[in-house]
Amino acid sequence: MRHRIYLRALEPDDYKISVRWRNDEEIQNMVGGHKYFVSAERERQWVNAAINSNDKLVLAICLLENDKYIGNVMLQDIDWINRSASVPILIGDKAEWNKGYATEARMLMLKFAFEERNLERICDYVLEDNVSSIKMHEKCGYKVEGILRNSVYKNGRYYNQVLMSVLRNEFFNTYNEYCNKYK
Repeated sequence: MRHRIYLRALEPDDYKISVRWRNDEEIQNMVGGHKYFVSAERERQWVNAAINSNDKLVLAICLLENDKYIGNVMLQDIDWINRSASVPILIGDKAEWNKGYATEARMLMLKFAFEERNLERICDYVLEDNVSSIKMHEKCGYKVEGILRNSVYKNGRYYNQVLMSVLRNEFFNTYNEYCNKYK
C-alpha cells in the first residue's frame, strides 16, 4: 500500500495547532463528547499528559509530502484482560477532510493495535448523524453492534450513538483488500 500519511508521537508544541481544532464548533458537533472551551494552556497540558501517558497512545497524523500535522488518532480505553480498546480519530485540518486520510490513519492504528498490542476487538461510538464517520468505520471492517439511544446531549438535544466494532480477523481481511486496492 502506498501511504500518504504517517503517524508520529505528539510533540509539546503540537498544542498550538490542535487548540484551534478543539475550539472549532463544526468539529465539536461531529464528535460524541460534550462541548467545552479549551484555552491554549489547557490544550498544552493535555498534549503533555498524552505524551507521558501509559494508559493510552495518542499519535499525530501527518502528511508524508510535507510533514503537515492534520489530526490525531488514539488507542485508548485499553482492556488488557479482554483484549479490547477504542480508536478515536480526528482530522482537525478541515482543508484535508474527505481525502481518505482518516481511513488510512485508522487502518495504520488498527494494524498496530492488532499486531503489536495483540488486541482482539476495537469498538467505537459514532454519532448517528455523522454518516461519513460511519462509512469510514465500515471501510475499515467495522460492523454495527447497536444503537445507544439518546446517549449524548449537546446543542440542546439528545443524539443517538452507533456502537461499531471490528475483530482482529475481520480487520485483516479488510486491510488486505484495502492494501491491494491502493498499491
